[in-house]
Amino acid sequence: MMGEPRKARYVGFAMHSSPGMKGGVPCHRVIFADGSLAPGFAFGGPEEQRRMLEAEGVGFLPSGKVDMSRFSWEA
Repeated sequence: MMGEPRKARYVGFAMHSSPGMKGGVPCHRVIFADGSLAPGFAFGGPEEQRRMLEAEGVGFLPSGKVDMSRFSWEA
């Protein structure tokens, strides 16, 4: 979306450096283009990321991915 293909690592580094929910970037909102959630340690795991997104009203498909047709952000 930012017009810089192959720069995902830059975005990831900026998000990792952010203080998160305590005044930083709400990085739990960053998901893959196909609606998949972040794997591994991020946000306490995909289950925690999903819980946080659902608390904000984000809907999921039966596959467990975010419904991008309804919840993607237009830059």
